[in-house]
Order: sequence, then structure tokens, then C-alpha cells
Amino acid sequence: MEKLKSAIPESLKRMVWDSTEHNLPQTCSSLLDFLLHFPLFHQMVKDLAGSDRALCGKNKEDALKWKVKGNHCFATGDYGNALDSYSQALRVAPIQADEMDNNLVATLYLNRAFVLYKMNHLTECVRDCDRALQFYPSYAKAWYRRGLANASLGVYDYAINDLNVAKSVEVSAGGRGQIENELQTLLDQHGRTNPPLQLSLENLNIFDEPHQIKLQCVNTPDKARGMASTSDIPRASLVHTEEPLAIVILKNCRESHCHYCLNDLPVDKVPCTSCSIPFYCSQNCQVLAGGRLYYPRDRVILENLSGTLKQYVAQIMLDYNPETDSDHIPEHKHECKGAHWPSVLPSEIVLAGRLFVKSLMQRGSQEISNLREILELSHHYSQMSPESKLESHIYSTVLLFCLQHSSDFEIQINGFAIAQVVILISQIRVNSMTIVRMKSTDIQGHDYQYDKVSSGALTSIVEQVKVGQAIYRDGSLFNHSCQPNIHAYFISRTLCIRTTESVAAGCDLELSYGPQVGQWDAKDRNEFLENEYSFRCQCSGCSKANLSDLVLNAFRCVKSNCPGIVLDASVLNCEKHKIKKLASISRTSSCEPHFQAENLNSDNKNEVTLDAFLCSNNLPNMNPGFCLKCGSYRDLESSRSAVDKAWKCIRRLQDAIVSEDVSGFKLSDASKSLDLLKSILHAYNRSIAEVEDILAQAFCLVGDLQPARDHCKASIEILEKLYPRNHIVIGHELVKLSSIQLALRDSTASETINQLANIFSCYYGKHADTIFPPLQIFRKETQKIVL
Repeated sequence: MEKLKSAIPESLKRMVWDSTEHNLPQTCSSLLDFLLHFPLFHQMVKDLAGSDRALCGKNKEDALKWKVKGNHCFATGDYGNALDSYSQALRVAPIQADEMDNNLVATLYLNRAFVLYKMNHLTECVRDCDRALQFYPSYAKAWYRRGLANASLGVYDYAINDLNVAKSVEVSAGGRGQIENELQTLLDQHGRTNPPLQLSLENLNIFDEPHQIKLQCVNTPDKARGMASTSDIPRASLVHTEEPLAIVILKNCRESHCHYCLNDLPVDKVPCTSCSIPFYCSQNCQVLAGGRLYYPRDRVILENLSGTLKQYVAQIMLDYNPETDSDHIPEHKHECKGAHWPSVLPSEIVLAGRLFVKSLMQRGSQEISNLREILELSHHYSQMSPESKLESHIYSTVLLFCLQHSSDFEIQINGFAIAQVVILISQIRVNSMTIVRMKSTDIQGHDYQYDKVSSGALTSIVEQVKVGQAIYRDGSLFNHSCQPNIHAYFISRTLCIRTTESVAAGCDLELSYGPQVGQWDAKDRNEFLENEYSFRCQCSGCSKANLSDLVLNAFRCVKSNCPGIVLDASVLNCEKHKIKKLASISRTSSCEPHFQAENLNSDNKNEVTLDAFLCSNNLPNMNPGFCLKCGSYRDLESSRSAVDKAWKCIRRLQDAIVSEDVSGFKLSDASKSLDLLKSILHAYNRSIAEVEDILAQAFCLVGDLQPARDHCKASIEILEKLYPRNHIVIGHELVKLSSIQLALRDSTASETINQLANIFSCYYGKHADTIFPPLQIFRKETQKIVL
């Protein structure tokens, strides 16, 4: 890409840099003319989409190499690497390939099933046996191992049927004898029993919560289109659910999450049947994404079975027919030709390709129309940086040529078509949502073992992992606020939006596009929003003075008995701008200026005095380094130097936590650094909360849980000043505190967990346990302490 950009003439670059939506087809056409006469461009397209390369296609030789490695690992008892090797073999194995008169894919599934059986993943073992049987229904070993796994699961009726089928299709006398012995043992010990009812989350309706709340699209002077309520909405109400127009997995999650539903991949992950790029959590997701089912020619098995067994086998074979809506358009199908451009191009470009193809298929025409009008999504092309415009032009051209090579469409590539994709990329950058999953880890980043919480000495850390990017047509209408009243989360691919506070009729429903009050100050929030979304936020958090923005990065007064705030120039100028703008609005509306501080979250009104700041008459007298309460001066340059020195020591402790090398000396030094920060920074400065949290983790690591609990509580007390009450960030910190209290058998853990449950119920409603399963374990552990 860099070579291509550097080869473009400066005059053509300037034309692209200065382009607008109106002359976009002309600039795209000029760039296309240059690229068509540039050999490097044709080589790039050939490398990305050429059928002769097919770097992401199937390859029998590679599959056999992985199979040999898996066999060796299995023989040495290295089941983890054996599992990975068979999965990689399945990823590249052609579905029609044979090995030793057996279907290769069936053999690989069966080998992996045996590994799963050895690792006690019995349900997953049964599923892999089923997949082997889909390719080779008369596979006696698959029926036999399925029977053993079902017997271990206690599903004896199924196990007996499996073994009877295995006996009927086994051709060797020795094999039949082994099966008969196993079958007789099973009958003697268990006889015939009814199989237990097995429920799966995939079969449960997690969206049984009604949301009859009506919303309306409104136009506002500052934010254009938005969504508002037509009636009063209670806190924690589910107000919107929606499936995506298109979705794509992020590159860093391709090996860990399903490429269709974006959930965690199970140990028996399923590859695409036509290419080697995606893994799926189930065959259902694989088919919905665009994979094709394999229907074996071998159906003789049904002819040789009794009526009961014939019905049993037929039912298992029918499980591989996922139902899809008639208007369902597979997202991966046009990428599934072995070309590797879907794995190389940026995720947002692949997403643009999916939206582009979907629009063509929905209209049933290969004629390229105005995508902006079809998708009804806003864009900010005119606000894009010159470099972003140039990259969008190049990527759009490359994408269309890749689609032309690897899809079934005859795409006419010209300036107008490229311009449509350029606008589409701009729409994605403005309107796409990042899909996240909640993950709980210990200090070292390993999955937290909640089943051992009562004896563990490590605190649980909750983080949101970015796994995908998606376009939701209606979801994109909800505007941003740095003090949102709604919260967006995802169940599989489905967007869910829930109120986090009571919302009056007619009020805008606003979510956060990323930064929030309490996380960053107003200056940093607006810089981020302008860079990412090309707008300056006008929400209440960015237009009114609030405690969080003032103290987040503030210094304390040099007088020990003064609770005043000392600001640096950048923060002070930003806060002055808020006051001046409000004063200007008041003068224009002929109203007396009225200023108020929002989100104080303080029971003691004397803790922080904002009168001096909020009084417009004092604005000229406010200067960096001076206390807003008493006017005392702090030398900010020397203060910053002392803070930097303290952080060097604290970072050494962070490194020690990662390497699990926390010593008493490092803990002592970090504790002294915290005391130094407390003497320089304001009591509610977020850096102090961060250091308290780091010390909590360090004390957990060395098994000293009482100081860990105290530091964790101190961190939460600061966050409760910075964020609205019961904010989700506080909930994440309460998870840490709960795990420490449970490990200490602390009776106050029940209060913490009740507060935690209340926050999660507000943000996730009935989905709280689905989003964060450890909640149930925490409750059970609390009951043990009480008893």
C-alpha cells in the first residue's frame, strides 16, 4: 500500500486531497486511469485475488502434515497440541479428499473427537463424531466413539443406539466383537433409560423480555438526526434490539472468536468448508455465514438398519439443516474462493465489501446505485484528512477489483462505482459500532477460575475485548453523549440498548461513542471525537462545569487544609470555554446567566468549592497553577517532575506484577510513591485511583489480601466521585473487590455483590447472567459465607 501511495503523482494526490462529495467521481476516475497503467497495481490485485494464488484455499498436503503432527502429539499424551493440530488440519482439508479409502475430513473429525474424549470434553466429542458421520455415515468408529461419549454423559439410550449402529456397519469380526462386549456391559449395568432433557443456550430465547417502548427519530439543531422517547421510560428498560446490516470480526480475534456470531470459539471449532480463513463456533454459524453443507453419497446405512435405528440415524442426519430466513444473505460467501484479500485488507474495508455485495443482492441487480441513499447513513467525507481520503480512494479501487475477481458479479468498475465505495467507507467510519465481549481474567491475564474463588488469592479483572465491527441501520441514529442515558451491549450479533437512568418523554436517548465523563476530561474527549467522528461534542458533560472534568487531572492546593483545585493551562482554558459559551447563550436569550456544577457525587458540599470557578465575573482572574478556592500558587513544572518520578517507581511494580516478581521492596517503594502523589495531586485525581488499584493487584499477588482490599476500596471511592452513581465502570471495580472479599471470607462481600448485581441488572437487565456468568457463582459463594 505504501509503495502504491508513494508512486501516485503529486498533482493527482492534491486532486484527491481537495476532493468533495460532488467531484468525487472525477477524482476516482483520474486515480483509476493512473492505476490501470501502473504494473504494481495489477500485481497487487493478482496477489490478493488471483485464483492461481489461492493462498487461503484448501490443501490436502498441508492437512496431512497437520494430521501427522496431531498423531504424534496424541501418542505422546500432548492432548492440547494434538487438538490444535487436528483443528488446523480440518481448516485446510478439502471436503472431497480421501485417505486410505476414508474421507479425510471425517477421519480428522474422528481423531479430534478422540482427543476431546481424553480431555473429558464429552459433549464436544459427540458433536465431532456427528460431523464425521455427516461426511461418512457408515463410519463404524465414529458411531462407536459416539456411544462411549454418550455413556460417559449418562445418556444411555443414545449410547446403546450408537453401539447398535456401530455393530451393524462394522465389517470386521474383531471390531464387531469389541462393540458387542461394550454393548453388553452397558446393558448389564444400566439397561434402558430415558435420556435426560438437554438444553442449549442456542435453543433458548434470551430475548423474551418485551420492549413495547416506542421511539421516534427527531432532528436537533446540534446533532441532526437522533432518537427520542415518546413516553417516560423507567431505568433499566430494554428500548431497542437489532440485527446488523453487516458485521466483520477484527483481525486479532480470528483465532479466538466465531467469525459469524463473534462468541468465544469452543474447543470443537468448525472451519469453513471452502476456504481456510474462518473458524465458527458451530455448523449452524458456518452455514449462516455462507458455507455449504456436505451431503455424502453414502446413504446405504439406512437400508441395513431396523426401523428404530433407521429413525434414530435419520434424526441425527437431519440436525444439519439450519433454518434461515428467505431474505438472509450470507456474508462470507463472496469471499470464499480461496483468495486471501479478506484476511489481508483492513477489517473496515472487508466490511465495506460485505455491505456493497449485500446491497447488490438485495436489489437483485448488478447495477451500482447511490449507496448513500440506499443505506441511509450519514458520512463526513468532507471532514476526512487528506491522507484518509487518499487511502479510501486506493482501498475502494482495490476492493472492487478483488470483488470482481472472486465474486459471481460482473462489476463495472469506473469513477462512479469507486466513489460509491469511498462514501461507503466514510459511512462505516462514522456509523459503525465496535462489538465487545466481557472477559474476566486474573492479574496475569489468564482466564479467572471462579470455581476456585473461595481459595484463590488473585483478584478478578473485568475487561471489554473488542471483537468485531458492525453496521446497525437504526442503531446508528442514536447520538453520542459523554454522560449517556442508555447503554449498548451485544448478545451474539444482536445489538441491545437499555436505559441506565429514567428518561422523560421527549428526551433524547444518547449513548457513548467511547469517551465518557469520569474517563477522560473534556479536552481529551473532544479531541478524540473530532479525530474519530469529525464532530465537537455539545452534550451537557462538555458544555457545563462538572466535578469530574475539573479534578480528573487536577493538582491539590499547597495548603494542606484547603480542598481547592489547581488546574493546568489546557484544562483551565477548556473549562473557561464552557462558562463563556453558557454566558453567551444566556445573553442571547436575555436570561440571567445561571451556572451549576453537575455530577458532584458528594455528600459534603464543602469538599470542593466551585463558586469561584462558576462565577463568570472571576474568569479573567483565573490562571494556571492558582488554587480556585484560596488563590495559593503551585509550581506546576516542579509538581509534574515529582509526579513523573513517582510513576517510574509505580511502573516498576506494574512490570513486577506481569512477571510475577513482586517483592516487599517494590511494594514499599510504590506505597511511598502513592503518598507522594497524594501530596501533589487532588484527592479525586484519577491517577491516584489507578495507583490504588495497582497496589491492590500487587498485594493480591503476594497473598496479602487485607491491604489489597483496602487499596481496592480506596480506588472505588475515587471513581464514585468521578462517575455517576452505579456506573458500569464502578461495577467492574466491584468485581475485583468481591473476589478479594470472598477469598477473605469477608461477611461484607454480600453488600458488595448486591451492589454489583444492581449495577449489572441496570445495564444488562435479564441478560446480566448471560453477559457475566460469574455473578451466579459470586452469589453462591456469598451464601456459603453466611451459612
